[in-house]
Amino acid sequence: MSIADVKNNAQQRMNKSIDTLKADLAKVRTGRAHTGILDHVQVDYYGTLTAINQVANVTLIDARTIGVQPWEKKMLAPIEKAIRDSDLGLNPSSQGEVIRVPTPALTEERRKEMVKLVKVEGEDAKVAVRNIRRDANEALKKILKDKACSEDDERRAQEDVQKLTDKFVADIDKLIVEKEKEVLTV
Repeated sequence: MSIADVKNNAQQRMNKSIDTLKADLAKVRTGRAHTGILDHVQVDYYGTLTAINQVANVTLIDARTIGVQPWEKKMLAPIEKAIRDSDLGLNPSSQGEVIRVPTPALTEERRKEMVKLVKVEGEDAKVAVRNIRRDANEALKKILKDKACSEDDERRAQEDVQKLTDKFVADIDKLIVEKEKEVLTV
């Protein structure tokens, strides 16, 4: 493995950490409805836990209401139960073949809880990026130990990895600030 391989691997893994953070932040509820908040809700589909979007169409009816239309009529009750039992605090109601899921306005206290959750998600992402930096630095030290590069090359590569880490941590901070602003906007 070369120095370039180590740096490319670190960058790809850091990009994946950012993508994971974006996906996690999409699940954090704001005042408006969006279909992403139901992504992690699992439905009992013939004895197998399955994501809602695998058994139904999930759409926005209006700014505060999500519509869930199961592909099979007999899935109405299990989907409604799964949404109700989730930790999202939503109360779905069946209307014929469609389940309407109104998203209530968030209280100030709930918004502050959401901001704390956003900060925790951000900190987890930063820890992941720092762990990737540590792995890359260990790989660079191994390359040096195997005498596949000079000490100067290894030091420069470690500085590059640190710059990469700083860039990704700054990106994470920016995402967190944007999401906090979005959550706190009434």
